[in-house]
Amino acid sequence: MYDCTDIGAFKGVWVFCEQREGKLNTTSFELLSEGRKLADDLGAELCGLLIGDGVEGLASELGGYGADKVYVAQSPLLGTYTTDAYTKVLCDAVVEKKPEIVLIGATNIGRDLGPRCAARLHTGLTADATHLDIDTAKYLDFLRETSTIDVDSMTWDMEDKGLKMTRPAFGGHLMATIICPRFRPQMSTVRPGVMKCAEFDEAKSKAVKIEKLNVSLTEDDIKTKVLEVVKETKEIVDLIGAEVIVSVGQGISKDPEKGIALAKELADALGGGVVGASRAVVDAGILSSDHQVGQTGKTVRPRIYVALGISGAIQHKAGMQDSEYIIAINKQETAPIFEVADYSIVGDLFTVVPIMIDALKEVK
Repeated sequence: MYDCTDIGAFKGVWVFCEQREGKLNTTSFELLSEGRKLADDLGAELCGLLIGDGVEGLASELGGYGADKVYVAQSPLLGTYTTDAYTKVLCDAVVEKKPEIVLIGATNIGRDLGPRCAARLHTGLTADATHLDIDTAKYLDFLRETSTIDVDSMTWDMEDKGLKMTRPAFGGHLMATIICPRFRPQMSTVRPGVMKCAEFDEAKSKAVKIEKLNVSLTEDDIKTKVLEVVKETKEIVDLIGAEVIVSVGQGISKDPEKGIALAKELADALGGGVVGASRAVVDAGILSSDHQVGQTGKTVRPRIYVALGISGAIQHKAGMQDSEYIIAINKQETAPIFEVADYSIVGDLFTVVPIMIDALKEVK
């Protein structure tokens, strides 16, 4: 019998492993890598849930990123994503196996699937999480590094093993940690790019257990029918996968067109980079939201991150501070962006960037 309040009946960490047209989404690898840490803190098993048609061949790859076991649910009715079909299959699996934690990528599919499943399973859902903790000591270390809370003056239950799910709130001006103490599973959609992907382990890939689930699904369960999938031809900026990102902030406001042109030229000179932006630039309508870096945009970890005229609000720094090399250019020598920069240049970006571009061209 399924009872979402019977906390002790639920064990293990699950990751919904999203695939499209037989190709795994890289967010699944990030979540498995993070799920591995959570499962280790709980002393529990990490399982991937793979749903689709003819997808069993993808299962072993999930083991290489930390999964102990992969549940595979296959049916011709699952070949193309539909809310009704995937919700029923995922919820049926949860009711049968009773995982303690279920993580879903905050992709277009995940943002549709997560809330529907949480409602059907009568549990809570934290949407768009950017940080996850089980161990209370680790959570307190996280608070010490990222917040102004005096954690050492407060009383904490150090034995608490509940999932602490942190996400931006109030437009990114605050970070809220959400818990689900009375119901199971504890569910969260997790923003793509925020969790660090582990190195692929070939031995674990070969050792992963694969279990096929019995899928109870008919056409009557599906209220919608996909007639055709038409891919949008709009060019989307791939910030998460970029090796080089040159981002612009309010410092380009005196001449936005020239500022963006310089950013593009510098990105090209650094080796095929892309242009990012702070929230202020996006809110002003200068660049579209797919360029935005930060807690309310995308979290990135490029090899080189260049911040042009970005002051460095905490929300922006949280989205790029794990970049391998950070170069910051700002007229204000006290700009917070310099706190995380490896190389800092105090000056006008309209003067400095052309010099950088010329120097890079000369080197090449």
